[in-house]
Amino acid sequence: MEFALLNGSIIKRSEAKVDVEDRGYQFGDGVYEVIRIYNGKMFTVAEHLKRFVKSAEGIGITLPFTTLQLTEMLEELRIKNNLQTGNIYMQVTRGTAPRNHVFPTGDVAPTLVAYTIKGVRPLENLKSGVKAILTEDIRWLRCEIKSLNLLGNLLAKQKASEQGCFEAIQHRGQDVTEGSSSNIFIVKNGTVITHESNHLILKGITKDVILDLCNNNDIPVQERTFSLAELDEAEEVFLSSTTAEVMPVIEINGKKISAGVSGPITQKLQNLFEKEIEKQCGLLVDKVIL
Repeated sequence: MEFALLNGSIIKRSEAKVDVEDRGYQFGDGVYEVIRIYNGKMFTVAEHLKRFVKSAEGIGITLPFTTLQLTEMLEELRIKNNLQTGNIYMQVTRGTAPRNHVFPTGDVAPTLVAYTIKGVRPLENLKSGVKAILTEDIRWLRCEIKSLNLLGNLLAKQKASEQGCFEAIQHRGQDVTEGSSSNIFIVKNGTVITHESNHLILKGITKDVILDLCNNNDIPVQERTFSLAELDEAEEVFLSSTTAEVMPVIEINGKKISAGVSGPITQKLQNLFEKEIEKQCGLLVDKVIL
């Protein structure tokens, strides 16, 4: 991936540098997005950029480009790097200024960076499912902002990794919130349940696609808080994210879910999600074989 986007210009990635006093580096003072690429096309790009703008506004950053300009620049970057399958990562910070906790005043321009990452669909995990652990949610209370401040998420993910698991399912007391890098769903009495989109979780783009798929295909669905007890008793559990798509969770803290295999509603949603990808990005060569 030879090229990167820096403040509106596509340059050699090796030449893309920011100042040591950039507030993203000093304070994590910025927000980010990840956009999935299938068949050389950006999936749900409008929704991702809308969230990017909203996250930036949530911390008082005005993006230096319109969403149309961003779309055009990201597509140019994708073409320059000849990315067919993978991700575009982008972030904006408040810019470079002398270190001070107070926001800088005057003419300080935000720093915008984007680059591409090659990748493939996680077909084996999508078919076989993944393991997870439970961990207390220690993050701040503005999780709807896709902030660069991810240390709480990293600690949770590392804890899961050290126990041979894919994800850490977080909870505040007895209430399940979300994964360290995903939204969490359970199936109870045939109904899909996931946490409502508020300040305690990130409003996932893939989550919203799943909600639409449920509503358009007669799958009962609820957005509400659910408890650790409901999670423990769930018929099925799955997670979603831009890169994980609709991924079955087959074990939590060593206890098997749905007999340790992907459940029927999860599989149906995986199939519907693949159809949505194909609707936006063209036919998929590699599909989940269930």
